[in-house]
Parts: sequence; C-alpha cells; structure tokens
Amino acid sequence: MKPVIALVGRPNVGKSTLFNRLTRSRAALVADYPGLTRDRHYGEGRMGDRPFLVIDTGGFEPVVKEGVLQEMAKQTKQAVAESDVVVFMVDGRQGITPHDKAITDYLRKCGRPVILVVNKAEGMKYTAVVADFYELGLGDPLVISSAHGDGVHTLLEEALGKVPYAPAETEDGIAGEQRPVRLAVVGRPNVGKSTMINALLGEERVIAFDLPGTTRDAIEIPFERDGKHYTLVDTAGLRKRGKVFQAIEKFSVVKTLQAISEANVVLLLLDAQQDISEQDAHIAGFVLESGRALVVGINKWDGLPPDKRREVKAEVERKLHFLSFAKFHYVSALKATGIGALMRSVDAAYAAAMAKLSTPRLTRVLEEAVEHQAPPRRQGSIRPKLRYAHQGGQNPPIIVIHGNSLENVGDDYKRYLEKHFRDAFSLTGTPLRIEFRSGKNPFAK
Repeated sequence: MKPVIALVGRPNVGKSTLFNRLTRSRAALVADYPGLTRDRHYGEGRMGDRPFLVIDTGGFEPVVKEGVLQEMAKQTKQAVAESDVVVFMVDGRQGITPHDKAITDYLRKCGRPVILVVNKAEGMKYTAVVADFYELGLGDPLVISSAHGDGVHTLLEEALGKVPYAPAETEDGIAGEQRPVRLAVVGRPNVGKSTMINALLGEERVIAFDLPGTTRDAIEIPFERDGKHYTLVDTAGLRKRGKVFQAIEKFSVVKTLQAISEANVVLLLLDAQQDISEQDAHIAGFVLESGRALVVGINKWDGLPPDKRREVKAEVERKLHFLSFAKFHYVSALKATGIGALMRSVDAAYAAAMAKLSTPRLTRVLEEAVEHQAPPRRQGSIRPKLRYAHQGGQNPPIIVIHGNSLENVGDDYKRYLEKHFRDAFSLTGTPLRIEFRSGKNPFAK
C-alpha cells in the first residue's frame, strides 16, 4: 500500500501550493484567497522509487458547528482518518494563532503521527520563524517554502520515514489493460452535481450544500461500479459570463472547461424545478464542440407534480433538440433514484465514443445511403461522387469519406449521412463527425 500524507492547517497557509509541488502538477487551484479549497483532493507523488498519496484539504475549522465550514471540517477529519502521516502547516509570517492551537488539540487525539511544518519562511531566520511554534508541543518544526520548494525534500523524507516501507508487488499491473472511464459532471450552480457524485459513491465524498458555488475546484474521484472503473470529476457550476466577477470563479470556470475537454463522457445535469436556461444550452454546446460523449440528467424530478413533469419534458425537447443523439434521464440525486439507468447510458455512450468501425462495413453503409438517396446536384456543378469511407478517429468517432466534388455536398445531406451511420452502428450518446476528402483530377489541366 502507498503511504498517505494528509495536509492540514487553517485557511491560506499554502496547503494547495505544497500539494501541487508534491504531486508535480497543477491539479489544485491556488490563489492568495482564504477558503479556496473545500473538498479533499487526492494526488499521487513519488520520491525516488517510493510512491505515495497526498490529500489536500480545505481550511480546518475544528470548532465550527454549522454551515459550509462545518462541511469542510468533516472533509478534513475524514482525510486525517485515512492518512498514515499528518503534515500540519502553519504560516511563518503570521506566527502562532488561537486557530493553530485548536487544530493542535484535535490532532493530538487523532492517533496519527504529526509533522509540524512552518511555511512561507523564505528569507527569514530559522530561529525567529520557529520560536513561537514550540509552544504547540509537536516537536521541532520543519521550515519550508512550498512556493519555492525550500525544505520540501526534507519534509518528504521525514514523512515517509514514519511509515514502514514495503516494496510494492505489482501495483502498476492492476487493471492495466482497462483505463477508467473519465466521467465529468457539469451544469449550472446548485443543480445537484455534488449530490449526484455522493449518490454514485454512496458516501458524502464531496461537500453538497444548498449554496451556489460551493464547489470551486474540479475534484477527481476513483470509483468502481459493477466491476467497471471510473474517474468521477465533480466540477464548479458554470454561470453566465456577465455574472462571473471574482477571479476565483474565473479559475473555476477554466478548470471545468478543462475537465470537459479531458473527459470521455460528460453528464450534464439540469434542474427540473427551474426553467431550462440559455446557459444550459451554452454548456451543452461546449460539450458538443469538444466532441465528448454526453448523457443528460434532469435532476430534482421527485418533487414535481405530473402536470409540471409534462411541461418540463416538452421544454427539454424544444430547447435541447440539438442533443437528440444523447440519452435523457429524469432522476433524483438526493433520493438516488434513476441512477442505475443513467449509468447504463454512460457505459453505452462511452462504448459508442470508442467504437472501432471497420472500413468495409463503413463503405457498405455509405453505398446503401447513396443508393437510397443520392447527394443532390447543385446548379452548375458536378454531382458529388462518394466512393468509400474509413474511420479517422475516436471520442468522438470521425468518419472520413473519399470521393470527387465533395465540396458540393450540402449540410442537409451531411446530416442525412450522419443519421444513417448512427443508426447502422448504434452510435447513441456520442457526437459523430464526418469529413469529406475530394480526390484530385490528374487531367484537370
């Protein structure tokens, strides 16, 4: 088993900066803004031949009894319970605070080895930085700068030294043949994305709170269901551009758009108890442009009377008609109803996005389509001739059609071909792209 290191401390002491340095990534959002991280965030690191896991946590408020801060404290306590070593970070420039003492009292009772780390100590004398922190009674403090990397190697050596080293047998070989499906859950703020993640996992893994903008970072969570492996990505809610004011929210939007681009399948959540907005259509349009497989979930379905349900279904069909290739599910994340059917559609969408289409069969389907309806001839031009087709890519599937005068094929006929290929190969849940490549006439001159 890999050692697990939990990073704990009050807000804005540099936990996410250290997390990014230990994992050699930019997975965690970092800004000079307290309370940016809220959910616990996992990452992998390595020192020499020894791998380890790191858990980034939100600012720890052990004495708060209500609100989002209480939910953040639950996340931190769970991270401590899962860890082998706790790295307790304090701010060397601010000195010791009552908040630090409250966290120390909690960590004494947790039964885990604790390493006291004084961060933001670049350019300061060691004795001046650490003098106050001996009062916490956690031994000799380590002085580091997570932003510049000073002292981080020493910290890792001490942290890993507290965990017995057993060389991994064949960790890299576990499920090496099957890559997990990346499933990104996206939508407007407060539609129930985090509640859906928790419903899938069967535990309160991410903070679900009745407050728009609770999730700020894109949180990745490994997940297994019916023997299949997934990586769930909980994302920040996407609002209209004109309503995004804070720099933090702009970073969150970027992380969400990255999560969509890197996903295999996107689950777009809508709120059944609110109108389908222009913003919902914009998010769906971005997923479509990215070429990601898509499943649409209409959440909070349990609280609607029958007449309202009919209205919502009609509105969804009217406003999101361009997503006709996707499956729509009416679900309740809070009560975990409709989850099984939704996940079956996720599997089907992934299978369609990654389908391998043989050239002989693609060409036969193309010939059948042309025989049933030939491409129209534009005035003053040669009728296009579609000769053969082959696959040009996956996720989304790309079908490349070769022939002559294909620049004269109109959008209507292209949509006809797309529907014909989609029906022939059962490509449900994924966009399909068709590219035309005309051959050159050697006698043109």
